Amino acid sequence: MNADPNTSTAAAGGLSRAHSNGSASLWASLASALLAVTAAFVAAPHPAYAEEMQSAPSFVDNFSNFDRSRWYVSDGWSNGAHQNCIWSKDLVRLSDGVLSLSFEKRKLKDRDFACAEIQTKQRYGYGVYEARMKTDSGSGLNAAFFTYIGPQDKKPWDEIDFEVLTKDPSKVQVNSYIQGKAKNGKLVDVEGGADKGFNDYGFVWEKDRLRWYVNGKLVNEVTNPDELPTNPQKIFFSLWGSEKLTNWMGAFADPGRKVTMQVKRVAFTALGQPCQFPESLACTITNSN
Repeated sequence: MNADPNTSTAAAGGLSRAHSNGSASLWASLASALLAVTAAFVAAPHPAYAEEMQSAPSFVDNFSNFDRSRWYVSDGWSNGAHQNCIWSKDLVRLSDGVLSLSFEKRKLKDRDFACAEIQTKQRYGYGVYEARMKTDSGSGLNAAFFTYIGPQDKKPWDEIDFEVLTKDPSKVQVNSYIQGKAKNGKLVDVEGGADKGFNDYGFVWEKDRLRWYVNGKLVNEVTNPDELPTNPQKIFFSLWGSEKLTNWMGAFADPGRKVTMQVKRVAFTALGQPCQFPESLACTITNSN
């Protein structure tokens, strides 16, 4: 869905296999293998204490500058025929601590519109994900803060979303994808409107639970283990349009102007790590809320 065409994936380590001739050698190999398995079993930690999902470190980005070691800017391609625009790096701008991603009418390749997306270069696991952002309005557009990993990364499609369908910026859609199948979709209110001021969107991803928050209020929760992501993911922001997904995003209408979403802050706090700023969900959430 949200591919980075320049991303490379490290090759997995291979298994060394020895071949023996003769029964004595075979039995020796079997005995050796049995001893190795037994030793590994004894040495391995109890699953409850096993190492959790691998993750890049905690961070807070207030966009005082654009950290190119953290962010990849999508440019010159689209996510598919459903998207009526081409990603353009020219539509990602930073000014006075606010990152702007825009959508405008501009011919690029086979599309009549240009749009914007950024994504982290690293992948993140269990923890608290937060963004403070403001969207625009307009039918047929999607302003999103989400995490994603997929087949181009040699992983199943897992995703956790906040999507403001700007045909109605009074609400935000939360949902996830597990192995490419949509789960837990829900439209929730954004008090005052996603387009009227900056709002805080966050989710807490744990091994046995996933919770979404809007302005500090719990709005959705999932505990079914079959509906929880299992792969570290990249963090994305995007603003794009569609003339095909009308049942979901509304009939597309040329806004006749540049449409913009703004991001003031994004943060990831690994589970068990101290909260990184006073307003962080990581400072206030508990097991019950």
